[in-house]
Amino acid sequence: MTFPAVAVVLLLSAGDKVPAVLPPITAREALQPMNVLVGSWKGTGYPESGTKEERAAGLWTETVAWAWQFKGDDAWLAATFVKGKHFAAGELRYSVEKAAYQFVAVAADKTKRTFTGTLKDKVLTLERADTAAGEDQRLVFTLLHHNRHLYRFDTRAAGSALGFVKKFQVGATKEGVPFAEVVKGPECIVTGGVGTMKVSYNGKDYYVCCSGCRDEFKADPEKYIKEALLKANEKK
Repeated sequence: MTFPAVAVVLLLSAGDKVPAVLPPITAREALQPMNVLVGSWKGTGYPESGTKEERAAGLWTETVAWAWQFKGDDAWLAATFVKGKHFAAGELRYSVEKAAYQFVAVAADKTKRTFTGTLKDKVLTLERADTAAGEDQRLVFTLLHHNRHLYRFDTRAAGSALGFVKKFQVGATKEGVPFAEVVKGPECIVTGGVGTMKVSYNGKDYYVCCSGCRDEFKADPEKYIKEALLKANEKK
């Protein structure tokens, strides 16, 4: 018999092991560590192959905006790339059934590629097999700071035992946020990120981190107010 990786814990009581089954993690909960991405980012990308001059000539800049999206009980992070050299859009999701993260990357020609993987120590590593190109591909997001992150694209020959080779990398900084600034602000009532937008309900103010969370809160404010109260009580 098998169990979901996060579904079972052992509680110790008077020296005995008592199994307790926890509910499976939700997509919204699994994606909360990626809250730092919400907002607008200025990125500088560069290729890893070629001469120094060729790499310098291949530099590009792009702007990426991340925001939460909701549909029923589902939640995901949507990205829009402006002047992106390799991506035009993307969706970062979490599959509860597979206990895995998925990033659907949309290229400028509207073709889609789905990468699947795991998050560990602020590094999201996602892979896919491209049979047409005869290679394995890897996309890695590294969260360095609340206002700085990197993402890179690697490849290797399909089925190769050799390591991946970096093809390009993009370093991004959050627009309008000084690098040395300490993250601060009220908590988003929907996702727990840093609240930057005020919303009101029954004469009381709350905060959300993006327009997606604003719309989700307005659709069902009682749900998120109740969740916030439960969380506050748990901390006492």
